[in-house]
Amino acid sequence: MNKYIKLSKEVSDALKNNKPVVALESTIISHGMPYPDNVNMANKVEAIIRENGAVPATIAIMDGFIKVGLTSDEVKRIASEKNVIKVSKRDLGYALSTKTLGATTVSATMIAANLAGIKVFATGGIGGVHRGAETTFDISRDLEELADLNVAVVCAGAKSILDLGLTLEYLETKGVEVLGYKTDKLPAFYSSASNFDVLYRMDTPKDIAKLMDAKWSLGLSGGVLITNPIPEEHSLDYDKIEKIISDAVKEANENNILGKESTPFLLAKVKDLSEGKSLTANLELVYNNAKLAALVASEFVKL
Repeated sequence: MNKYIKLSKEVSDALKNNKPVVALESTIISHGMPYPDNVNMANKVEAIIRENGAVPATIAIMDGFIKVGLTSDEVKRIASEKNVIKVSKRDLGYALSTKTLGATTVSATMIAANLAGIKVFATGGIGGVHRGAETTFDISRDLEELADLNVAVVCAGAKSILDLGLTLEYLETKGVEVLGYKTDKLPAFYSSASNFDVLYRMDTPKDIAKLMDAKWSLGLSGGVLITNPIPEEHSLDYDKIEKIISDAVKEANENNILGKESTPFLLAKVKDLSEGKSLTANLELVYNNAKLAALVASEFVKL
């Protein structure tokens, strides 16, 4: 095990005994919503994973280590302390060497999960190719880790503020399978379906686990993207959300809001313009993804 990785006893024991483990990011806790709502969300996600037969492993950078499997006190710390930095791949060396408190993004969580030997990771939505990337080159690091690391990511698709078509093209170039769980259409984060098709539809966690095993047993490197639609009762109208996002993107461009500042700006605008419905949808899709990830991890360890 890498000297910078610290596993909780529960996670360590589970991995040693071939028990299912699900990795979880911490940026959604530190930057996704206010305290203590973020703690309640994190605790519920972990509870859902346990209820479905797996061990949760929330990941964060603390005291110069990548901690895999946070205690309840550590979850509160990442949720409540100020100046928690978002840690992507480019930030890991800095955060570890300076012992800066950091919350892991999708890309950093994938790196940590891969180092720890965890094969399944649950998140809300992945990053991707931003709208206008043909001029800004704004493409999320998440896609590179998906191309390189043997970790299956359960999500509700790419964040809908992104260019979904270009994101799919990029994933195709990188050889990443985009699976739809019980759907032929790519979920659009807040909405259960977009206008884009997934590569393959799979209707059971066992079928997904068999694909993961087949790919990695061949020695093919790279992740598997498992897209899981938000439950219909919480799904927002795709065309209405698209209009809201288009207006928000126009405002961001007019105000020269670029790079890492664009995502929080756009998400805040979507929340306001959807009258808060996007926040409820965000929570429900995260819970839904946690359940599916636990079921997939449980099937994978049997193979």
